[in-house]
Amino acid sequence: MAPHESHHVEKHFTAGEFVRDVVIGMSDGLTVPFALAAGLSGAAAPSSIVVTAGLAEVAAGSIAMGLGGYLAAKSDADHYWSERKREEKEIEDVPDTEAAEVAEILENFGLQPEEYWPVVNALRKRPDAWVDFMMRFELGLEKPDPGRALQSALTIAGAYIVGGIIPLFPYIVIPQALEALKISVGVTLVALLVFGFVKGLFTGTKPLASAIQTAVIGAVASAAAFGIARAINN
Repeated sequence: MAPHESHHVEKHFTAGEFVRDVVIGMSDGLTVPFALAAGLSGAAAPSSIVVTAGLAEVAAGSIAMGLGGYLAAKSDADHYWSERKREEKEIEDVPDTEAAEVAEILENFGLQPEEYWPVVNALRKRPDAWVDFMMRFELGLEKPDPGRALQSALTIAGAYIVGGIIPLFPYIVIPQALEALKISVGVTLVALLVFGFVKGLFTGTKPLASAIQTAVIGAVASAAAFGIARAINN
């Protein structure tokens, strides 16, 4: 390597699925128990009832959300392997048709026939690489991580639990539900703002806009629950 040359290191964010799972779990975990606690407070329930109901909801919600994440990831994996088997069969049964599809894909990238036909012919000699190419560039499917389903379930459930404890914690330490509600509102809105801001940083959206949007959604949900409970109780 020449003295003036340097290593070029590209930094890419590769934890998109993990962040997506955290966002799913945390957003619901902050919002749903918060709205439930506000609704029970509006119905004049004591803090002990709010805590009991809230923890029960967090337990049930985390299990349901985790199971949903597991089934979604499992479904994605099943879909991938089903499509892969179909591609393998098509390459075996109609190789010329599949080769023409590879040529069309490469042509769409701006390559000329004299450039892409050697690539097509090289892929025809490597069936596994050919299938990988078709899965990625024809179907837009990535090979799933074998442990993805369980990881997704645990991540979503864990994030839901962490998010759900935040709005309930004031009720654990303050016996008067309406007083606890005031602290819960402040703590949860701050948590929603911080969570929304961090979410914006990781997802590439405007962090401040993401923070405000997340906090507004949580505030509207809790206000609606509180108002409905108040109206019914009166």
